[in-house]
Amino acid sequence: MQNNETIVNIVRFISLVLAQVLVLNHINLWGYINPYLYPLFILVYPLTGNKSLLIFLAFILGLTIDMFSDSGGVHAAASVFIAWARPVALKYSFGVSYQLNTLKISTAPLSQQLIYITAMVLLHNIVLFSMEIFNVNQILLILKSTLFSGIFSVILMVFTVMLFSRKSS
Repeated sequence: MQNNETIVNIVRFISLVLAQVLVLNHINLWGYINPYLYPLFILVYPLTGNKSLLIFLAFILGLTIDMFSDSGGVHAAASVFIAWARPVALKYSFGVSYQLNTLKISTAPLSQQLIYITAMVLLHNIVLFSMEIFNVNQILLILKSTLFSGIFSVILMVFTVMLFSRKSS
């Protein structure tokens, strides 16, 4: 990564943690809808960046959220899982563009962005809520929390990507 890219990633990391901890963690609609914006750091991490560094940063990101949320490591586990699964989701969502390294997520078509973000958010949420609830008898609660928190998270992430993307004419 270049020096400028490193600074952008540091600012993105800190901004997403602060937004999650100070604002989004206090939103709890109907007892099971919590939007999560912090996985966006993992989703928009540069494709040419070090994959091992991404997994380490995902762990630090999740652990930071866990410390502020007092959630015992579930965010760290979910973050590491989506960082590990990211190449598969990128290949599935963007196909040849990803394989040829010609992809910039913020400038990709909205449909491909939506597929990628939705797949990653659902993976993140299913791991997160499965580990948080950790009871097979509560599978409906896990699925309901995954679905509804996922919908709000996807909407929030898509708007954030659209807001901060630099489209070239």
